[in-house]
Formats: sequence, structure tokens, C-alpha cells
Amino acid sequence: MLTINNTEHFRIEKPTILTIGTFDGVHLGHQKILKRLAELKNKYHLNTVILTFDPHPRKVIFPNQNDLKLLTTTDEKLKLLEQYGVDITVVYPFSLQFAQMEANSYIREVLVRNLKVKHLIIGYDHKFGNNREGEINLLKANQTQFGYEVEEISVQDINNISVSSSKIRHAIEKGEIELANSFLGHPFFITGTVVKGKQLGRNIGYPTANIHIQDTNKHLPRIGVYFVAVTHLNNQYYGMLNIGKNPTTDNDQLTKIEVNIFNFVSEIYGDILTISFLKRLRDEVKFENINILTEQLKLDKENCVKLIGEKTASA
Repeated sequence: MLTINNTEHFRIEKPTILTIGTFDGVHLGHQKILKRLAELKNKYHLNTVILTFDPHPRKVIFPNQNDLKLLTTTDEKLKLLEQYGVDITVVYPFSLQFAQMEANSYIREVLVRNLKVKHLIIGYDHKFGNNREGEINLLKANQTQFGYEVEEISVQDINNISVSSSKIRHAIEKGEIELANSFLGHPFFITGTVVKGKQLGRNIGYPTANIHIQDTNKHLPRIGVYFVAVTHLNNQYYGMLNIGKNPTTDNDQLTKIEVNIFNFVSEIYGDILTISFLKRLRDEVKFENINILTEQLKLDKENCVKLIGEKTASA
């Protein structure tokens, strides 16, 4: 997949099949649009293009609202879009100036001149331009002049899927990771760098990789213990992960992410891990001492091993 990143100055030379949106999480609703792009690609043999934005438009238009956390970082979103077969993704730098662009200028300069749109697929409530004045009727009114076709994914189609990024965020906040994954159509995941911790885990037989996530806008699961899959250098392992404050051993009240990777012994400080959340096992608990914590970790691992067996049997 070709990525055109963080620039207002670009131009695609050949006609395209285009869709537009934030695509946070690349969930089942988004995948319906991506499937339609693929169908049109097979029919017309044109490249499929996603126009998406960084930062998220809400963070620019409502800068004082700090509650929006994203299901996917920009890099994670790009990785997913590539997996779903998109040819070109344009990550456009969203700004107040861009938000205030007159709707007809947006169609003429961005969609037609820069993106060479021939077929445009949009969601039923897509709005654009200054004061969100642009919508489906304006796009259709310009079809003949600019030589493109526009297709709207209907409200019925979207409602039949019954999924949204906000609904997924809510499920993750409640710890309902399996429900969130069913809405996403793939496991919710995080990507982070392995950093040094206190190394307590290795002293009690459960060494952990401590994960640092650089993007503070990334949405994190509810505090607790999870069964996870871990990808390192294109190899996948299973493990158990704790996200929380480690109340048994720590008093700093800092939220930490630590993963115990099964059957894995390499030193990986500085490496990147992708961690997919498969099932929530339990709440984080403050135990009376390390020995009781160790016994609980043994039980947690046994539960994970059972889940691995179930996954293997159903594969």
C-alpha cells in the first residue's frame, strides 16, 4: 500500500475509487465500505484510495475536549487498511483552515484535482466543508461537471451492522473485550516499545515485558488481567497481560502494561510488540503478599493455557 503522509501538496495521476473518513478501529462498518471499494476495483480496474486525517478532526475543532481516545493510532490504522487491500491511503493534515474550506472548493481541489476521483463511496451521514455544509446532494450535483459517480452506503446498511467506534470504546472501557472484538471484526490491539521495569516478574517465575505506548491518544482497556496474543518480528506467541497499578508491589499509582509471553526467553528491550486482547480474565487485585500473587499468576496461566487449547481445537 502506498501512503501519502502529512502533506497538503500531492496529486494522484490516474482515476481512483475513493472513500473518506477517520476509519478509527477499521471496524465492521468500515469494512463494509472497504468491501464495496474492492468490488468496484474488480469491476473498473482502478486503484482504491482512502482519504483520512491526522490529527482526528474532533481534536482540532474541539481542542478543549480531552476525552477522545482512539482505537487505533495512525500507524495501526494504516496497517489494518493495508491488510484489507487498500491501494493508496492519504493521511491529510487536518487543520482549522482545512475545516473552513468552502465545500465546492473541497470537491474541486481535493477530490477531483488531487485525488482524481472517478467513483466516490461515502457513508450516509458524510459531511464536509465549512460549517459541514457539504453533503450527498452537493456531491451528486457536481457529478456531471467533474465526471465522477457517487454512491452512498445507506443508513439501513450501517444500522444492520449496528456498530460504531464509540460503541467499541464503551465496550473496551467496561472490560467487554470479546464484545469489542466482535464489533471490530478483528482483535483490539496495542503497539508499544519494550522498556525496562523493576524485573520483579522474573524473580517469581513470570518475567514480563513492560510496554510503553508513545501515543497518549491511544484508547486502553479497562484495568485488569487479559489473555493476549503477542506479535514480535512477525512471530506470534500467547501470553497474559496486566494493565494496572500493581497494587501488591507498587505505591506510585502509575498505570503500567506488563505482558508475560509464554515460551519466550529473548531479551527484547527496545523492540516493538503488537499485543492483541483476546479475553479478560479478572480484575486487578491487591494481594496480601508476593506468595499469594504468585499462586494467582499460576492460576491465570493455567486459564490461558486452556484457552490456547480451545483456540487450537477450533482452528
